[in-house]
Amino acid sequence: MELRGLRDDVYRRPLATALDRLGIGPGWTCVDVGAGGGDVSVALAEIVGHEGRVYAVDSDPEARDEVASAAAAHSQVLAITQAGEDLRLPEQVDLAFCRFLLLHVVDPAEVLKRMAAAVRPGGWVVAQEPITSAGRIAGAPFAMPDARHPDIGALLPSLVRGAGLDIVDAWAEAPAGAGPGPVADYLELLTEVDPGDDPVVLPPLVTVVAQLPAD
Repeated sequence: MELRGLRDDVYRRPLATALDRLGIGPGWTCVDVGAGGGDVSVALAEIVGHEGRVYAVDSDPEARDEVASAAAAHSQVLAITQAGEDLRLPEQVDLAFCRFLLLHVVDPAEVLKRMAAAVRPGGWVVAQEPITSAGRIAGAPFAMPDARHPDIGALLPSLVRGAGLDIVDAWAEAPAGAGPGPVADYLELLTEVDPGDDPVVLPPLVTVVAQLPAD
């Protein structure tokens, strides 16, 4: 199974919880910033339907087009090639969402400010980012040394507030497992380490649900 599908499987609950918390429904206009993983764009498209619109934004045109094609079966999808720090949309949206993005960008604070500027007054910004060093294999910590900001999830609430947003809810969830299964498979694809029967706690995913003040 490819990495995208595994991530959607093991981290699906935080995504579903965040979308449910918003009360998102048909007709919403949304942007998935850093859409390369695909699961967020498709989930948004399924909910907003053909009355809504989803902007799939990614710096990689190939990944962006693949995601947009998958999401287009459910909603109006517009594919845009942009880095998060350069985010500009032709209209204000109801929701700006990013997931597993800020740990890789040069300037996470600037990305969040761009996302805040992209939503209408009273609109929503949701960010989901990991604390990679809090993951465990047989009790030993692991991290992602190739990520620019591997523990950005620990700073996420303060960064969101610094973007001028009001935090409505925030929490962290960490999928766990022992032995064969999606958690072990995901870890092996991510790190090229087979955990065998060792217990695994994947990096906690911090979710922040925030709103742009209406006035």
